[in-house]
Amino acid sequence: MRVAPFDLLLTAVIERPRGKMDPLRSRSNCSWKEPTPRRSAAACGCGHAVARRSRPQIGAGAGGWKRPRAMKHPPQRDGEPSPSPPPQRRPRGFASTAGGSPRRRGEREREREKERTKLRERHRRAITSRMLAGLRQHGNFPLPARADMNDVLAALARAAGWTVQPDGTTFRSSNQPLLPPPPPQLHGVFQVASVETPALINTLSSYVIGTPLDSQASALQTDDSLSPSSLDSVVADRSIKTENYGNSSSVSSLNCMDNDQLMRSAVLFPGDYTKTPYIPVYASLPMGIINSHCQLVDPESVRAELRHLKSLNVDGVVVDCWWGIVEAWTPRKYEWSGYRDLFGIIKEFKLKVQVVLSFHGSGEIGSGDVLISLPKWIMEIAKENQDIFFTDREGRRNTECLSWGIDKERVLRGRTGIEVYFDFMRSFHMEFRNLSEEGLVSSIEIGLGASGELRYPSCPDTMGWKYPGIGEFQCYDRYMQKHLRQSALSRGHLFWARGPDNAGYYNSRPHETGFFCDGGDYDSYYGRFFLNWYSGVLMDHVDHVLSLASLAFDGAEIVVKVPSIYWWYRTASHAAELTAGFYNPTNRDGYSPVFRMLKKHSVILKLVCYGPEFTIQENDEAFADPEGLTWQVMNAAWDHGLSLCVESALPCHNGEMYSQILDTAKPRNDPDRHHAAFFAYRQQPPFLLQREVCFSELCTFVKCMHGEAPHNGEG
Repeated sequence: MRVAPFDLLLTAVIERPRGKMDPLRSRSNCSWKEPTPRRSAAACGCGHAVARRSRPQIGAGAGGWKRPRAMKHPPQRDGEPSPSPPPQRRPRGFASTAGGSPRRRGEREREREKERTKLRERHRRAITSRMLAGLRQHGNFPLPARADMNDVLAALARAAGWTVQPDGTTFRSSNQPLLPPPPPQLHGVFQVASVETPALINTLSSYVIGTPLDSQASALQTDDSLSPSSLDSVVADRSIKTENYGNSSSVSSLNCMDNDQLMRSAVLFPGDYTKTPYIPVYASLPMGIINSHCQLVDPESVRAELRHLKSLNVDGVVVDCWWGIVEAWTPRKYEWSGYRDLFGIIKEFKLKVQVVLSFHGSGEIGSGDVLISLPKWIMEIAKENQDIFFTDREGRRNTECLSWGIDKERVLRGRTGIEVYFDFMRSFHMEFRNLSEEGLVSSIEIGLGASGELRYPSCPDTMGWKYPGIGEFQCYDRYMQKHLRQSALSRGHLFWARGPDNAGYYNSRPHETGFFCDGGDYDSYYGRFFLNWYSGVLMDHVDHVLSLASLAFDGAEIVVKVPSIYWWYRTASHAAELTAGFYNPTNRDGYSPVFRMLKKHSVILKLVCYGPEFTIQENDEAFADPEGLTWQVMNAAWDHGLSLCVESALPCHNGEMYSQILDTAKPRNDPDRHHAAFFAYRQQPPFLLQREVCFSELCTFVKCMHGEAPHNGEG
């Protein structure tokens, strides 16, 4: 007799003992209906899942929970099929490793492999970082800031005598001579038996450019089957570090260098610069060779200096023509006698001249008893009208150069500032026109501000400025304030006719001021108006002076020097650049408008290059970035079609600086093949006094600039 399901359920409810689990509730929790994802269950013989913990029951005690008794299963009639067993849950913990389907085991294995791969990648990156740091510090390899293993392999391959093209194609140089066995090694230094040995001279000559000597020795021990992928072993032996500078004479031949000089020259110039563009090299002459009466002080010393420079195979010299010397005593009376004698001596040595017309004052020269200031008659005018000089917010005058506010004001004995500059330039052209026609004068640099650079005198040492102070705005003389008032009135906001009152002092930091801090007033409506006006005055001054320079020199190459104000470059406001006149915060390109105006006059842009010590430091409080600034200036100049030249004033025995200058003047990976027009080296004291220290380095550096390799018998 078959029992109806309803009768079966009713019978189970009536026959349920007190305290037993409700079969209806038990069926609702049964695993055959739907397995519970987070609660484990124990299966009975019939396949129903029994919950380990039941709901709280009335009378179970104060806790409300009571362990359930053995469950009474619903009665099973004859002929009724038993329910199917529930699916097994995925084991966890240690039990998961004991079994499981092959698919799940494969997933777990892949996860573990991913973790192992991450650990290996971290370990590999740590090793790579230490390798790159060691190569930069001890191997003299000019690796980029974010170098990868491709850069390392390329540098090592070039050091071993291979040729590595930009697309990665690598092969041995076909004209590389057969290499003799390596010389004996004593205490980590290769001892050269005789520099005059022809075979050794040829070998050193072929490797002296672009190959560290210790890498050369490692390459000597390899065979022709060496591949770039195995060149990591080349850096295994990097023990050659000579700190002694050898003595050398002023004879311009590598045969006259001793062993230490030859090895040092090879180590300091990694990379092959043969067949690269020819870049002329100019070296500065000491400023003290012309006294305040425009007389050549010591002609024989000048000849000795020029003779030494000629032995280095430089192309010319840099000569400063000071306005404070030539027009020192009386307006429109120019004395060029000392410079005439100097140019005559330079002509004897067949060197070119790059003239710098300096319209600013200078500090002490030579022994310290000579001070070049602005012309005496200018200082006489300043006794009655000090507003002809730049002035800071405290009213202090900067006597280094004239304020740009008098460019159109007739306050200089009936002449404006622009007219004074034009008369000086025209006098130079009339005096030395024949030298320009003969090609002796190659270019003329125009001084446009403090230190001859295109900037305001915002960071003067005479006012107590110390690096890395932000400097101060120089717009508080009467004429600049008049110009500011006119600009504010034309804008319709006369209350903007003032300088910022929260811009700090010379040695302040940006975050200490309300004007330059992040989100400060520099980016307000007033701040944008003031900075546009402040930088606009600089551009107007440059535009007027260069327009008259083009008339005065009629086709000569004109050079303009741009400052490198790299401190606080990694902040939002770029405070030091703002006070110098370049409106170049992070949200605005302040150099493109200036270069667009310079392109109109077809000038050559001169950029100051700094050495490796002027790079980003991990704990740099000044947030300096000279490399970033150089990159921005160079790209902006080339984008506007300007020619670019490089200047440096760092010590001549700084080999890393030489390598960086070469990379700046001749970018290797530039698809447009840009390069510098020329290189100017400003060195104090004179080269002649340092020839015992840096003769070999300078000689090799000049040849790299010329795109040559040193040969036996050449200087």
